[in-house]
Amino acid sequence: QLQLVESGGGLVQSGGSLRLSCSASGDAMGFYGIGWFRQAPGKEREAILCVSGNGFSHDYLDSVKGRLTISRDSAKRMVYLQMNSLEPDDTAVYYCAAGLGLCPVPYSAQHFTSWGRGTQVTVSS
Repeated sequence: QLQLVESGGGLVQSGGSLRLSCSASGDAMGFYGIGWFRQAPGKEREAILCVSGNGFSHDYLDSVKGRLTISRDSAKRMVYLQMNSLEPDDTAVYYCAAGLGLCPVPYSAQHFTSWGRGTQVTVSS
């Protein structure tokens, strides 16, 4: 299994950018599809993006296409979420999660078995 730790959250003004990081330890990272998720207060968790061990990424959330992108650096054991043109509706706790194998397409929650504790992102208007 992978152990995951998110970082990089904070307070940003509308229109600004943040890059979240997910540090992975434990098993060989290349065997895992790793995704980013978010949960806003009072709302269900949303799957955003996932990147497989082969580097291919998959979008799960249409509303963020073109603004949020995912990347991985396996040598550093890191997965990143670059967030641009942030909006107040992007305010949420952001989580990374991993599961063995390629990213599920279509999305399947059952794939993701290891989770980080999350990092708060707050976008002010």
